[in-house]
Amino acid sequence: MDAVADPTRVLLVDDDALVRMGLRAMLDGHAGIRVVAEAADGAEVPDLVAAHRPHVVLMDLRMTTVDGITATRRLRAGGAEAAVIVLTTFDDAALVKGALGAGAIGFLLKHAPPGDIVRAIAAARRGESLLSPEIATRLVAMVADDVRGDPDRDAARARLGRLSAREQQVAREVAAGRTNAEIADALGLTVPTIKSYISDVLGKTGTDNRVQLAVLVHTARLGGTGG
Repeated sequence: MDAVADPTRVLLVDDDALVRMGLRAMLDGHAGIRVVAEAADGAEVPDLVAAHRPHVVLMDLRMTTVDGITATRRLRAGGAEAAVIVLTTFDDAALVKGALGAGAIGFLLKHAPPGDIVRAIAAARRGESLLSPEIATRLVAMVADDVRGDPDRDAARARLGRLSAREQQVAREVAAGRTNAEIADALGLTVPTIKSYISDVLGKTGTDNRVQLAVLVHTARLGGTGG
């Protein structure tokens, strides 16, 4: 089924009406995406998800009644299948870490180029997270800087130590924000092979998605991650 016949349904969640308006105007211009609802607060999310069954939720973090982290956690606890992409300005590492723990699949800068937003939504619908090099670098730098003690670094290294040398290469490429095609080209492998490697790496490290894997790599302070 093509994108026009089966568009990706998106729920916009942000307490700034102008942000929602801009996102809707931009996304409505793409045949493969349909904005099905908007919410000004996380408290509205469960009912809107139940009513409209979005594939992807673009979730603000700071909202008045129910914040984005709590709303994301409630969706995951309730078994909702919608993938959550956090809308962030990257000014609070604790919020970013909280969103990761709550089950967000990816992160977008609020003023990211339209193409990046569209690609992130498409990736989220496939169950993947999309990290541009800029987003990857800024996210993992904030989280890694928040890790003060050696125990955190050592625990991350222990988890990555479960990987083979090739799997560690793939993990570092993911942490640098590279796509599957870019990783395949860099390592001289096929895209299906890279997908298989990433699935194995996520399983061995106990991470749910590429964002969590990137944070793990940078927390371990492994070299060659592009940051």
